[in-house]
Amino acid sequence: MSRALIETTNLVVNLTPRPIDPSWIIEGNPEAQCCVLSKSADGLASTMVWQCSEGKFDWYYDFDETILILEGSIVLENDTMNPTRYSAGDVIFFKDGAHARWHVEGHVRKLAFCRTTQPMLLGFALRVFKKLKRIMLPSEKRQTASLVGSG
Repeated sequence: MSRALIETTNLVVNLTPRPIDPSWIIEGNPEAQCCVLSKSADGLASTMVWQCSEGKFDWYYDFDETILILEGSIVLENDTMNPTRYSAGDVIFFKDGAHARWHVEGHVRKLAFCRTTQPMLLGFALRVFKKLKRIMLPSEKRQTASLVGSG
């Protein structure tokens, strides 16, 4: 994985199979594929392209995920949400612990921003550390320290 501070890519990527847990499939034979476009240095965040063929399935989230639907459409529902259709251009946020029933109509392709949540105390400590680092080190020294630490 690159250590560059800025990475670029394109949405025209080679997707690899990413099967849906068979016990989650309700109807049809949905076939999912994905490609990870980027990962954060700490491994807690990633961006990916994901697509799936027609079918209906449950999905259980163990991380936060924000999606932008690029192509196709889906109908989402859960215990507290009536069936709602989403299509290209729609953005949806799923919190860690969420459950949704997906009904892919034909196919769907999405751009997903995923982030593993940290325990609240650990997240607070990390924010304090970063703030202290910004206060204590001028920006050019932070850059040098980051480059030295990554080598």
